[in-house]
Amino acid sequence: MSTEGKPFRPPVLVGGIHMVTLETERLTLRMWRESDFEQHAAICADPEVMRFLGEGKPLSRFDAWRHMAMLVGHWHLRGYGHWAVEEKASGRLLGRVGFFNPEGWPGFELGWTLGRQYWGRGYATEAARRALGYAFTEMGKARVISLIDPGNKASIKVAERLGEREEGKAEVFGKEVIVYGIDRGAWPSA
Repeated sequence: MSTEGKPFRPPVLVGGIHMVTLETERLTLRMWRESDFEQHAAICADPEVMRFLGEGKPLSRFDAWRHMAMLVGHWHLRGYGHWAVEEKASGRLLGRVGFFNPEGWPGFELGWTLGRQYWGRGYATEAARRALGYAFTEMGKARVISLIDPGNKASIKVAERLGEREEGKAEVFGKEVIVYGIDRGAWPSA
């Protein structure tokens, strides 16, 4: 697997999955565990959390399981993906942050989804900033995008805090989204 800037060498392989753990002051971005399912299912069942994602509706427990398996599978197939975001102080799963780039996707995407009770605390920006730095410095990515529903003002603010700028529109899951993007040269830590 290679990237635009340099060959990407996925980290340690454990159980068929490339394990990468990132940390911030308050958060640990880690691989998914089966024990994360109850918290993940609760996040996916919240209509407010899900209204701007996928088909815009909550997921059943079955679909939440499939979604979590897809997140793990993306790591297995691509060597990167969405991390489970854990609060260091409590050990609670807050949501997910990371990369998504399945076949036919508009580009290498950085995305974030947190449980509603964790909104407004700066967690999404903190975790996404760490992931974006990893994409540029460790993975050698030259460009990262975020696909955001036009009505999702909170996610637009996160993208802007990361230095991403509106670049156009794309269609995903039959809905028009705004493409925000940033090049490695525009990354403040570059």
